[in-house]
Amino acid sequence: MSDADVLALLRADLGERVDTTDASLEAARADKSGHASTGRPLAVVHAQSVDDVQATLRIASRTGTPVVTRGAGTGLAGGANAGPGEIALSLRRMDRILEVRPDDLIAVVEPGILNAELGRALAEHGLWWAPDPASRDISTVGGNIATGAGGLLCTKYGVVRDAVLGVDLVLADGRLLRLGHRTVKGVTGLDLTSLVIGSEGILGVVVGATLKLRRLIPGQVCTVAATFTDAGSAATACSAVTAAGLQPAIMELLDAASLAAIHALLSLAPPTPGAAQVTIQTDGPTAETDAAAIAAVLRAAGGTVAVSTDPAEGDRLLTIRRSLHPAMARLGTTLIEDVSVPRSELGSMFTRIAEIERRYGLVIPTVAHAGDGNLHPNFIFSGTEVPDIVWQAADELFHAALDLGGTLTGEHGIGVLKRRWLAEELGEDQWDLQRQIARVFDPQGILNPGKVFTP
Repeated sequence: MSDADVLALLRADLGERVDTTDASLEAARADKSGHASTGRPLAVVHAQSVDDVQATLRIASRTGTPVVTRGAGTGLAGGANAGPGEIALSLRRMDRILEVRPDDLIAVVEPGILNAELGRALAEHGLWWAPDPASRDISTVGGNIATGAGGLLCTKYGVVRDAVLGVDLVLADGRLLRLGHRTVKGVTGLDLTSLVIGSEGILGVVVGATLKLRRLIPGQVCTVAATFTDAGSAATACSAVTAAGLQPAIMELLDAASLAAIHALLSLAPPTPGAAQVTIQTDGPTAETDAAAIAAVLRAAGGTVAVSTDPAEGDRLLTIRRSLHPAMARLGTTLIEDVSVPRSELGSMFTRIAEIERRYGLVIPTVAHAGDGNLHPNFIFSGTEVPDIVWQAADELFHAALDLGGTLTGEHGIGVLKRRWLAEELGEDQWDLQRQIARVFDPQGILNPGKVFTP
């Protein structure tokens, strides 16, 4: 069936929600990874309800048309980039909070709601949803679920997988499943909710989520800021905090190159050349005691340390950390990577990155969620195509993470950028089994084709 025929079917069922304007089609080609598909999709469907999603997928299934689900387009692995002959199914307009139950500590939401919007609404009930990606002001809950997102607070409060009780999922043929539960405990059958979280749109379209909430943390927040002569020393100090049994809410590390780029973006005074910065926050009734203990560990590891209970100072330091991506964008096209290693190996991973920089003559600005061993090395280049030398350096970096007992991605997902390495980490048998599982959900292979798995 031709693209024109598919468009006619979509318009007959969905009317003006079918968008073929140049601006919308062009925007659907790319996410925040700096990479785009080879061409424009045939249409963007702006779904406003579950019925709209089901109608779109029934047409796609009947005609064999690929569908790429999108939220706010803030992904960093190319996983939501739609290309020629594909329908871009946007869920951004499905942004309602359907239910908040303070007594049960749950909320039911549509996938298009932004993290920050949800946070503000829940705060009125004395509640919050713990996942806290750096992109919280612009990323959607549905996108968080699709990628298995993490963020700054996951060192203490867990990742998205720890904060979702159930999802409503539309399959490729348009059927609606309600997975998971509303109870704290629930082990009926296989845990399909966990399977869907982090599946990057290849199993179905998440149209609703039952979220596990927390009550707002009482007491003040303390901020610990420390500088070190280099990133390796800073990373070793962060590992020492974990080894000491201390539990900060946030522990972030910025190396010298990333710190300098952020200071330039924010028009701040240039930082000390070569210095790395660690920002830590503690919360709850023991925040001050915990901050003092953490500060002592950092000083013993060679850091210059300051402790503050001023909320404005804490916000200022976290604004610096959250400004990484726009700072990198000013330097050129960015391949934003995402590897994780055991927390005890964080210093070793920074050492390996420094070796790769020297070997390839590159500067690789790197930040880390140091509390959980998740690093984001950034490869900067000109143009739209990743140069071979960058892929070669990235290949070494990925293998370094695997050698240290780590993983290819901690929170961004595989998308299109890491497909070629996936089988190396999983092994052929598991890689093949995962492909078979995906085909059970989507026999025709029309959901997000070319993402995650590739021969």
